[in-house]
Amino acid sequence: MKRVIVDFKKLNQSILELLVAKFPDGYGDEHVITFKNQHNETIEAVEVHTEDTIYLVKISKRLADTMEAFDDDSDDDMGADVDNTPMDDMEDMDD
Repeated sequence: MKRVIVDFKKLNQSILELLVAKFPDGYGDEHVITFKNQHNETIEAVEVHTEDTIYLVKISKRLADTMEAFDDDSDDDMGADVDNTPMDDMEDMDD
């Protein structure tokens, strides 16, 4: 299996979808992998898998913001037909 390090700036739609699906409430310290790159710099990343590749996505505040914005956009698209009427305002439906 191939391992690929990806910066959040280079995330494509499918990797972003994998991240949001794996971490719908965001990632925590227990999800972070720390390692040294070829320049001996410490890298922190979260891991997502496809059939043939393990993606190590470098984490940053901007990654969290990007994931949250993507998830909010997805929620907006999915909820377009939802009636947001509060339950207290609805008529009795026992009829």
